[in-house]
Amino acid sequence: MKILVTGTAGFIGSHVAQRLLARGDEVIGLDNLNDYYDVTLKQARLARLIDVPGYTHITADLADRAAMEQVFATHKPQRVINLAAQAGVRYAAENPHVYVQSNVVGFLHVLEGCRHHGVEHLVYASTSSVYGANTAMPFSEHASAEHPLTLYAASKKANEMMAHSYAHLYGIPCTGLRFFTVYGPWGRPDMALFLFTRAILEGKPIRVFNHGRHKRSFTYVDDIVEGVVRTLDRVPGKDPAWSGARPDPATSGVAPYRLYNIGNEQPVELLRYIEVLEQHLGRKAQMELLPLQPGDVPDTEADVSDLIADVGYRPVVPVEEGVARFVQWYKEYYQAG
Repeated sequence: MKILVTGTAGFIGSHVAQRLLARGDEVIGLDNLNDYYDVTLKQARLARLIDVPGYTHITADLADRAAMEQVFATHKPQRVINLAAQAGVRYAAENPHVYVQSNVVGFLHVLEGCRHHGVEHLVYASTSSVYGANTAMPFSEHASAEHPLTLYAASKKANEMMAHSYAHLYGIPCTGLRFFTVYGPWGRPDMALFLFTRAILEGKPIRVFNHGRHKRSFTYVDDIVEGVVRTLDRVPGKDPAWSGARPDPATSGVAPYRLYNIGNEQPVELLRYIEVLEQHLGRKAQMELLPLQPGDVPDTEADVSDLIADVGYRPVVPVEEGVARFVQWYKEYYQAG
C-alpha cells in the first residue's frame, strides 16, 4: 500500500515507517523537523529511512494548509498514519498556541486530506493522558475521558472527537490509539528514561517526582509499532471484527470508528523502573525526591482487552528487556558509559 506517515523524524514515527517499508509498503514520510528537541537526533532517525527503496520524504508542517493539500493531491495515499504532534505534557503550559496549531489545526488538515482524496483508513495517535482525572483502574476506552488535566491531553481528546465527526459525516474509517508511556531506542530526550540515563552517566542527580511511588504502563516502542500496523490493517466498518452495535466511547453505532488502548498491562512503579536502569548502567542514581507535578496522575494502567479481541495483539516486552535495549542503543549512539 501507499501510506502517508506523519512524524517520520520522530520517535514512534521513524519506527513505524521502518516497519512498513520492511514489509513492502510505500511510505510517504512527512515531518517539519522542528527544534522542540535536538534536531540532529531527528535527522539521524531520518537518515535510517531516506535511502530505503519505497520511502519519499517531505519536510512540511501539518499546520500549513496549502502544503498539506499539496501532499494529498500529489501523492494520493491509500491510508494515513498520523503520528506528528507537538509532544510533551509540560511544554504546553509555556507554549499553548503551538499545541493548538499542530495538534488541532494540523489534525484538521489531515482529516480534510482524507476526506477529499478517498483515503481508506486513518489511524492516529492519541494518549493515555486523556484519562486525566479518572481513578478507576485499569483505564478502559469504554469509560468516560472528559476531564483531561493538561492542554496536551485536551488537544488529543479533541482529535478523537474530530475523527469521530468525520467518520460519521463522511464515512472515513478512523482508528484512534491511546499510547501509554512509550520508551525505547531512538526515544525523545525530554522523556524520563532518556533524562535519567544521561544524568546517571554524568554523575548528576535525577529528579524523581511523587517520590517515585507512581506506577505507569511503560510500553516498549516495538509493541506500539506492532499495534499501529495491526490496527492499520483492520478497517472499521469493513472488517468482520468491527461492529457498530455498541455505541459507547470506544465504538460508534453510526460511524466507522474505533478507539484502542496500546499499553503494557503490567504497570511498573517508577522506583522499580529506575532500579532496572541502574542495573543495566552499572551505576546508582542520586535521587532528588519531589512531590507529584501539576497535571500528572498518580498511576496509569492499560486495559487492552478490545485490542486483543479485535486485532489479536497485546504488548509483551517487560521493562527489564526494554530498558536493556535502550541502554545499549544510548551507549552506542552517544558513545557514552
